Amino acid sequence: MTESKMQPENHPGTRQASVPTQASVPTQADLGRVHFIGIGGVGMSAVARVMVARGVTVSGSDAKDLPVMADLAAAGARIAVGYSAANLGDAQTVVAGSAIRPDNPELAAALSAGLPVIHRSEALAATMADDTVVTVAGTHGKSTTTSMITVLLQGAGLDPSFAIGANVPALGVNAAHGSSRIFVAEADESDGSFLNYRPQIAVVTNVEPDHLDYYGTAEAVYASFDRFTALLPADGVLVACADDAGARALARRTLERGNTRVILYGTAEDAVIRLHDGGPGQVSLATAAGRFAVELQVPGRHNALNAAAAFAVALELGVAPSAAAGALAHFSGASRRFEAKGGGRGVRVYDDYAHHPTEVRAALSAARAVAGEHKVHVLFQPHLYSRTREFAQEFAEALNDADTALVLDIYAAREDPVPGVSSQLIADHLGPGGRLVGPGQEAVQALLAAAAPGDIVLTAGAGDVTAYGPLIVEALNTGAPDSQAPNDGAHRA
Repeated sequence: MTESKMQPENHPGTRQASVPTQASVPTQADLGRVHFIGIGGVGMSAVARVMVARGVTVSGSDAKDLPVMADLAAAGARIAVGYSAANLGDAQTVVAGSAIRPDNPELAAALSAGLPVIHRSEALAATMADDTVVTVAGTHGKSTTTSMITVLLQGAGLDPSFAIGANVPALGVNAAHGSSRIFVAEADESDGSFLNYRPQIAVVTNVEPDHLDYYGTAEAVYASFDRFTALLPADGVLVACADDAGARALARRTLERGNTRVILYGTAEDAVIRLHDGGPGQVSLATAAGRFAVELQVPGRHNALNAAAAFAVALELGVAPSAAAGALAHFSGASRRFEAKGGGRGVRVYDDYAHHPTEVRAALSAARAVAGEHKVHVLFQPHLYSRTREFAQEFAEALNDADTALVLDIYAAREDPVPGVSSQLIADHLGPGGRLVGPGQEAVQALLAAAAPGDIVLTAGAGDVTAYGPLIVEALNTGAPDSQAPNDGAHRA
């Protein structure tokens, strides 16, 4: 097996993903016996699950005994809780999760033994090497669109393999080995690792500046997406959203480069897949073959656009338009994507992973559509100091779409505190319905005081704000939650 080589991006201050050349992309057979360090992570477990199903000898470890590890063990993987060099066993390739520290004993032992140590995306690329690959990239909507495509194709009888960065209730799991030679995968641009894939069909939902802690500049983000579409073969296709300025510009540059076809989808007049969105029950998709009504269980224009992308992919794979439109009705949403958590006193509670201003605005738009004439109240937790610094005013503008906007302390995740950067930067631009709120009971009680029957409460953010949904539901039904909500503002992932 040839270990992939680094290709510098020449962007100051960025971390580099390992980007293999076309010739150096390994196949699944090249990996041999594979050990995963950090196998309990949602992305790592997805790859491991598919490998086990495809007959690869898999082992793995994680610091905690997570539920997915029992599933992998039952499927045939050798699983260990806690890190030790002995866990490597006779592994021939090691996959290290992005959160693994350099002093991890398994990583140190693998490097000392000269074993190839690869990124999760490289392991997934090898697993997909012999399949027709559909990847979904974009600043927002990747998990939902990947999930929609998978559910649609299953409904149409194609049974793809898939790997998704979120759990999907309609699928039961976030990854599986299907009986067809189609593989649908979410392609994460956050660290440049989407450049490891070799898709036949690439979906780009949108392109906006984000992950500037990695890329450094907006221009570097755009350049990375250009490199992504350049990976498409001559008989491949880019499926891009005509309604998003960044995706449309990417489509134009791809056409100018002339290496592949481009299909636009959206409400724009020049879209090949034309979305007609009149709200719930009034969604249809038009092609040269006619216009097809679509029943969507998930609200919001952004989800209607995601459905249009899934529809376009299905048509490229030979699914009849009427069958594709009908199969979209089976999609009930992805975990933490406007996910219903329950309710009480006539108040409905939802949770969303939204952690970029565009995502917050989309989630609140969906909440507004569900609330109708009633009010929307949001509890938002900023994610990362760097993202808060870059987008504080934009976050506030998005949050001002809610009737009540309560903002928690920043969830630091992988970052150290930055002097002068706090949630106050967002609060400074909030309207009369917005303010900072303390963690735990203070946040829960503030929402209870604001919400009335018929209203929607939304928890939003990529951190542990997701824990508040069940607590709010409990408080609505009992008066106060028995459990303690997160109460430490210096959060770490």
